[in-house]
Amino acid sequence: MNIELIALRELKMRLKAPFETSFGITHNRRILLVEVVADGVSGWGEVTTGETPSYNPETTDTAWHVISDFIAPLLTGKTIDSAADVATLVAGIRGHEMAKAGVENALWDIEAQQKRLPLAKLVGGSWDEIRCGVSLGIRENPEALVKKVAEEVGNGYQRIKLKIKPGKDLEYVAAVRKEFSETQLSVDANSAYTLEDTEHLQKLDGFHLLMIEQPLRWDDIHSHAKLQKQIKTAICLDECINSVNDAQAAIESGACRIINIKLGRVGGHSSARKVHDMCWQNNIPVWCGGMLEAGVGRAHNIAMSTLPNFTLPGDVSASARYWDEDIIEPEVEVTPHGTIHVPTTPGLGYKVKRELVEKLTVRKRDWAAATMLATG
Repeated sequence: MNIELIALRELKMRLKAPFETSFGITHNRRILLVEVVADGVSGWGEVTTGETPSYNPETTDTAWHVISDFIAPLLTGKTIDSAADVATLVAGIRGHEMAKAGVENALWDIEAQQKRLPLAKLVGGSWDEIRCGVSLGIRENPEALVKKVAEEVGNGYQRIKLKIKPGKDLEYVAAVRKEFSETQLSVDANSAYTLEDTEHLQKLDGFHLLMIEQPLRWDDIHSHAKLQKQIKTAICLDECINSVNDAQAAIESGACRIINIKLGRVGGHSSARKVHDMCWQNNIPVWCGGMLEAGVGRAHNIAMSTLPNFTLPGDVSASARYWDEDIIEPEVEVTPHGTIHVPTTPGLGYKVKRELVEKLTVRKRDWAAATMLATG
């Protein structure tokens, strides 16, 4: 593949409803889209950073900087055999996995189109449909949360995940569990607790949860290993896992019994497959978490979630839960029994709505191999 053009766009998109986690409330998304053209074929990737460095150190602006000043100039004009080669080419850039993933994943889309394969098949997927759960932000009171859970259970989602933080945890989970005794339920703390909260977190064991996700520091595998020995509920690691080496360290130390693979967080499809395989070999189930993605990121998540060890319902939910209008067609839809059908057409399987993308774009920059001059 001869990389002829890289185009970076920032879109401003408003969520249909605010989304609250332990580190803040999100109303609007600043989403970076990457379009790559290789051998005349266009492919798309999405950079899944947040607006602030609260989930991890990356932000919309750091990703713009790293792609603009390092990744795009490095890759434009290069000829590669496969999308997997990108990881090696950008290995000299430490960190910034989400920025790297946005570009690499666009090339996976191109390669799948060139090989006349659905992206899911190219990455090694085996599922024809994926199981879906839903992630619910923190609500103002337990009653409001119960009402929202009832709505999503009615929509068919196979697992409900509740965001929690100190002061909005036990009472909220208890209210939901009382009304939904058989629903597969998990909680996500986004690093809101410390080991000093162990006795408090032990009380969650009584709710028969599928998991508690990332209760402690975002970079502390060691403390999670200590906590897992003291609670019955399975710990799932999210922010701690940025590479296959992190996954290996977490598994060998007993820090978790489940791992959340986020495509952007681990650096793209190449790295995601390595993390998946490491977990599969060690009987650690995985699932796909969400980052309030628009349609391109959501489509890539669907493809990744077809890998065989994605046995737990992920956070890949319908476009209509987040957006009045998504940037892809058809929009992602969930069946009444809580699944998403995997596209069977070559490439990403969804068409990007270029007119809508242009309407939502607030800044753009291009790199063309012929001139190697950036514009915008």
